Amino acid sequence: MIDHHAALIQTMFLVSAADADMTDAELGIIGEVVSFLPVFRGYDNSKLGATLEECATFLGQEDGLELGLKQIRESLPPKLRETAYAIACDVVAVDGEATQEELRILELLRHRLGIDRLVASAIERGARARFMTL
Repeated sequence: MIDHHAALIQTMFLVSAADADMTDAELGIIGEVVSFLPVFRGYDNSKLGATLEECATFLGQEDGLELGLKQIRESLPPKLRETAYAIACDVVAVDGEATQEELRILELLRHRLGIDRLVASAIERGARARFMTL
């Protein structure tokens, strides 16, 4: 098991890596989320790079995706599962367009974390609104 900080970071890494193209915008939003959200108070930001490398190594294993989803679910208390889904949606939305791979990972996350479909829709709509451009 990992701590809740690592589980949240792993969630963001998972959706960012879904299409095999981790963009600067996605990496940037991960850094911003870790720096500014209250759930990351007490997290040493200097460890972010190492945590992301651990995620890459873990998810690169055989069955890494399934193991990663299980580890995220087991490491997050129920009250942080919607938070995990919301920050995953932010990572997907930051590029302005979601790929099929990213949408599939969001769907898997929603199911594994037990996020109600209506709640997920509201979270997704909020992310889309926050990252909308002209």
